[in-house]
Amino acid sequence: MKDYINKNLGLLFDTLKELCAIPAPSGQEERRAEYCRRWLENVGAKEVYVDEALNVILPIGCESSDRITVFVAHTDTVFPDTEPMPYEDDGKIIRCPGVGDDTASLAVLLLTAKYFVERGIRPTDGVMFVCNSGEEGLGNLKGTKRLFEDYKGRIGRFVSFDSNIRHIVDRCVGSHRYEVTVRTEGGHSFARFGSANAIARLSVLICDLYSIRVPDKAGAKTTYNVGSISGGTSVNTIAQNATMLCEYRSDDEECLTFMEEQFQAAFERAKRDDVDIEIKRIGVRPCMGHVDAIAHEKLISICRRIIESVANISVTRSSGSTDCNIPLSLGIPAVCIGVYNGGGSHTRSEWVEKASLSTGLEIAIRAAICLTE
Repeated sequence: MKDYINKNLGLLFDTLKELCAIPAPSGQEERRAEYCRRWLENVGAKEVYVDEALNVILPIGCESSDRITVFVAHTDTVFPDTEPMPYEDDGKIIRCPGVGDDTASLAVLLLTAKYFVERGIRPTDGVMFVCNSGEEGLGNLKGTKRLFEDYKGRIGRFVSFDSNIRHIVDRCVGSHRYEVTVRTEGGHSFARFGSANAIARLSVLICDLYSIRVPDKAGAKTTYNVGSISGGTSVNTIAQNATMLCEYRSDDEECLTFMEEQFQAAFERAKRDDVDIEIKRIGVRPCMGHVDAIAHEKLISICRRIIESVANISVTRSSGSTDCNIPLSLGIPAVCIGVYNGGGSHTRSEWVEKASLSTGLEIAIRAAICLTE
């Protein structure tokens, strides 16, 4: 394995650079999906295909299995850019928006799949390597949802490569996301002064949302956020429209339900005769389902043991919103592990420690072998 890693480090770095040069906002992953498909075919993968959700799927030995182990890394990034973003490599640090989340993990996944292909490894219960779509933001876990629809009842456990080596996500954070638009008659700022202003009315609603006290439940974390606001015409126009995107999250189903009730009540209070309010739920990520605790803990322990042994570190565990939300909501053991060290995730100053990628590749390969033996 060490020989394979050393021999393929250059390919790993080249693949990461090439992937970073392909913008992939959620919903626009076509070019990265095509790159990943061709990449896998070029290293000898015969069964790779792209589904309707833009998942790039390589099933190995899965023909008659109902205990498939799935490894994924998502192709989309949080950034809306459709032109290549700046890429810098000083030999120690690689900097590029999206380089860590989740492009480095995607490159590691491809090299892990190559390891299996070149050695002709076909696990008895089957293994599936998936470059999946729609993990970020309003992608709404589209790719993973489609995967579990198409392979319903056939996936036994699920591992996502996403985030830092030192961190494991073993519980899921559910969320509900809304687009709220306020419309009014508007008018000239002087001649129609006093008429309802859509921006002002939306601001009142936002203040109301931010007065909500999140549930204080032991072992649970609940949050909310208004992430963007847009609207209006000019400085001398009473705004006729204003729109916001907002969400609430929790790793506890009861708390998520409480927040839903609070948000709906605030939406109702905002309704007036002189305004029109349109509320669209644009994203739903589920909370934890009833997962077999023993099987789940076994999966977590195997991954944690491998990471701590290879990287010589202590790993922390927490809840998070990842592709694992879907299997965990369905009662299927799942865990999200990191395969790089870096920082600045979801910012334009995102970076990855270059030397950590060889450690991450070893972690990924050892996990894939151990979990499919």
